[in-house]
Amino acid sequence: MTGPETTFRQARYSEPLLNELKDSRSDAWTGKPLQTFDASWVPPTLARKARITLPNVSEPRIVRHYTRLSEMNFGIDSGPYPLGSCTMKYNPKINEEVAGNPKFARLHPAAPAQHAQGVLEMMHKLQVWLAAISGMHTVTIQPAAGAQGEWTAMLVTRAYHASRGESHRHEVVVPDSAHGTNPASAAMAGFDVVELKSKDGAVDLDALKAAVSKEKTAAFMITNPSTLGLFERNIEEVARIVHGAGALLYYDGANFNAILGKTNPGVMGFDMVHFNLHKTFSTPHGGGGPGSGPVGVVEKLAPFLPVPLVNVKDGRYFLDFERPHSIGRVKGYWGNGGMFVRAYTYMRLFGADGLTENTETAVLNANYIHHRLKEVFPTDVNPKAPRMHETVLSGVKVRDTTGLRVADIAKRLLDYGIHAPTVYFPQIVEESIMIEPTETETKEDLDAICDALLAIAKEDPALVKSAPHNTAVSRVDEVEAARRPILTWKDA
Repeated sequence: MTGPETTFRQARYSEPLLNELKDSRSDAWTGKPLQTFDASWVPPTLARKARITLPNVSEPRIVRHYTRLSEMNFGIDSGPYPLGSCTMKYNPKINEEVAGNPKFARLHPAAPAQHAQGVLEMMHKLQVWLAAISGMHTVTIQPAAGAQGEWTAMLVTRAYHASRGESHRHEVVVPDSAHGTNPASAAMAGFDVVELKSKDGAVDLDALKAAVSKEKTAAFMITNPSTLGLFERNIEEVARIVHGAGALLYYDGANFNAILGKTNPGVMGFDMVHFNLHKTFSTPHGGGGPGSGPVGVVEKLAPFLPVPLVNVKDGRYFLDFERPHSIGRVKGYWGNGGMFVRAYTYMRLFGADGLTENTETAVLNANYIHHRLKEVFPTDVNPKAPRMHETVLSGVKVRDTTGLRVADIAKRLLDYGIHAPTVYFPQIVEESIMIEPTETETKEDLDAICDALLAIAKEDPALVKSAPHNTAVSRVDEVEAARRPILTWKDA
């Protein structure tokens, strides 16, 4: 045999290499003996009682196995992911490249400030930019997720009122259209939650006046635009009512992607805001984290923010712990650093004009979907109002005609290569379908989503009710899956 293959075989089985590999305990690079594992190192209570059985397979089979598993899961890289409210935004690959840079990824969080000036500068700029974007005075980037940002803001609320001798304010008012984490975060911070009924998808001003109290109310939490995809046009009046009672106005930033560059919470009269970096600034979302939920506040609340903040003095960046009125830490170390790098990269990538254009496109996309689907999936909640970043439609008309529920439609949508939208939330819309396309989906993608939903509404109900048919896992018993989840797979 001649040619390159002969050379390869000769090199692969050359005598020096074979001799080097005969001793499995030698290190081919240094010649030093490898340290063998001593079973006595393991406490008897943790030691295995029997040898573990591992498959003996080739590398290609291992690679194919895990590649196949990855293809069984659906993600934003697989196709449209119009999950409303949770905002499954595309994560630009440059974000991952920058975050993976060893100078970021391998820097220990306990490194002295003089050895981390670059990272601290990036964190400080992120704080400043988020403050400018939101119209707030100061921002902490420490909270690890949006829900923890809410909780942090509620702790700041409690500390602020206590500093004024008003600890008797123990109620937080929350609209019935709010994210479920809002009342949970307020309750975890020690407040009693008062639910406020909506009126045609907006705050009922009369109900708000009746709900707030100068003796009891600590804060009003609201998302604007709301989870219905509607902008709260009376937000300035809402702010006057809340502030008139001596309470604080909190902005849930989950839907910030709808107003970026157009307006901000500071202009609307808010005192506090949390950001979801994954929803607005493209850091990863899902799989349990990591997340990032920075919190911005007006000047009078800044002293109560968690320590440390990143500050700069004489051109040197440092972690500022000298904040005597702070609520303390809410996260180990300084926050989820990898998320900071990704969000910072995204902001630098687009700039102010680009971020504004993203918002305009996201709103346009949501309205396009709303107008294409509103005849088949009509909603009776302010149906003529323009939608913002997302639209909430209803499957009642289809259900009454075909017997299909939106859960059936959502499962069938998977067969079309499109992830299901959010269904049954918000609960104030019967058979709700919440669709958020974000700015990155093309018109072809939007039409694919709409065409699929319109086609499913006309399909044989029996076919739809037994869907999905083309996925790795077929239709599951949801009640059984929730009560008896199978968390591992074992070969019989």
